[in-house]
Amino acid sequence: MAYSSIVKPSVYFNTRLYTGNGSTQHSITGVGLQPDLTWIKSRSDNYNHFLFDAVRGVGKQIYSNATSVEATNMNNLYAFNADGFSLAQSGNDDVTNKNNSNFVSWNWKAGTTGSGTTTGSGTGKAYTYSVNTTAGFSIIGYKGNGTAGHTIPHHLGVTPDTIIVKNRDYARNWSVYHKNAFTSQAAPGVLYLNTTAAKANDTNVWGNSSVTINSTVFSLGDYEGTNRNDDDLVAYCFAEKKGYSKFGIYTGNGNADGPFVYTGFKPAFVMTKRTDGTSDWAMMDNKRPNEFNVVQNYFKAQSSDAEQTDDSFNIDILSNGWKARYNNGNYNADGGSYVYWAFAEEPLVANVGAGVPATAR
Repeated sequence: MAYSSIVKPSVYFNTRLYTGNGSTQHSITGVGLQPDLTWIKSRSDNYNHFLFDAVRGVGKQIYSNATSVEATNMNNLYAFNADGFSLAQSGNDDVTNKNNSNFVSWNWKAGTTGSGTTTGSGTGKAYTYSVNTTAGFSIIGYKGNGTAGHTIPHHLGVTPDTIIVKNRDYARNWSVYHKNAFTSQAAPGVLYLNTTAAKANDTNVWGNSSVTINSTVFSLGDYEGTNRNDDDLVAYCFAEKKGYSKFGIYTGNGNADGPFVYTGFKPAFVMTKRTDGTSDWAMMDNKRPNEFNVVQNYFKAQSSDAEQTDDSFNIDILSNGWKARYNNGNYNADGGSYVYWAFAEEPLVANVGAGVPATAR
C-alpha cells in the first residue's frame, strides 16, 4: 500500500472556485494555504489563463495559452494572503474578477525563499527562488546567459520529474520537460504548453550536446525561450512525492472502457498531453462541477476557451488513480502515448496512525 508522509495534500495544493464581483477589492479565501503559484481561468468567458507567482511578484501575469511576454497589471491579482489571494477590478480589467462570472484557481505552496548565482557554461547570472522540499515544488526566477550548458539550481534536493519554463521578456513558446517525454541526449524531447503540437526533439532547449537534470540543477541550451541572454525567465519545477504528486505516462486503448492510471492517491487535479501526436492539454479537477463521477468539465491549457462541459474528457476519479471513460484521441487514442501531471486530494493511505484510506468519488 502507498504510504505518504503528506497527510493533508490540500496544505500544498488546492483548487478554489469563486465568483467575480467586479469590485476593486475582492479577497478569495478558503484556499487553505498561502499560495506561491496561482493559476486562474475564467470558466464563463474566453479569457487567457493567468499565472501569478510570488517570485516574480504580484501584478506580474503570464499566460499558458500564449507566447506573450509578461505583463504588469495591479488590477488583477495584487496580494497573496494567508488563506488565498486578493483581486482588483478597474475599467475593462475584469478577466480575473468579472462581476457574476465563474472562475477556477489552482494554487500551489512553495515558501522558503533565497537567491544565488547560476552555474555551468557562460557567465553566471542572478536567480531567486521559492521552494517546498516536502511537496517537491520550486519556483526559480533567473536570467538567461545565451550559452548552452547554462545550469539553474532548483533547490528540490532530488531530481525534478517535470519543469515548465517561460521567457518573461521575449515572446517564445513555453517549454516543458517531462521525464517520460525525454528520449535521449540526441533527442531530449520538449513539449510546448501553448500549442497542441506533439513532442519535439529540439536539442537547443535543455542542452545542445548534452542534458543535465539532477538533484541540484537543470541545464539549458541556447534556445531564446529558455536561455536568451539577460532576459528574465521563470521555471516551475516539480518532483514526485508519494501520496501527493505523480508525473507519469500511459498508453491509450481507444475504448470507452479506457486505461486505468495508478497514482497511489485520489486525484484532485489531472492534466494530460499526448506526446506522439497533436492534442489538447486537458485540465481536470475534483471541484467542477460536482462531487460525483464522471468528471466531464475540462479546460485546455493552450487555449483561451471557456470551460468545456462535453464528454470528450470523461474520467472517473478513484481512490488510487483515475480511469479514462471516453475514446477521444486527445487523451485516449488507441496506442497513443500520453504524459500526465496529477496532484492529490487524499493519499491512498497516509503515514501510519495519521490518516484513513481514501475513497472514490
